[in-house]
Amino acid sequence: MAKKKKMPTTPRTATPDGPATLKDLLSSEVLDMLKAQSDALKTEENDRKEAARKAVEDERKAEQKRLENDFGHLLENSKQDWHNFK
Repeated sequence: MAKKKKMPTTPRTATPDGPATLKDLLSSEVLDMLKAQSDALKTEENDRKEAARKAVEDERKAEQKRLENDFGHLLENSKQDWHNFK
């Protein structure tokens, strides 16, 4: 079976005659406004995620504190080897 010859590929360069992109069509003011809006949305999303994480952490700490004050829970989860404390 004969091997196929590979055609050399030439990298395509961007031609100024090519199709215009959206970035080329929009003015710099509009691009700056869109970038600022994107940054604001990302910041808002990060704040919302941080608030949700903090709420879960606070809930976990409250549950842990409640369990530490529950004698039945402490008795069930304590080590039963009392010889070390004699």
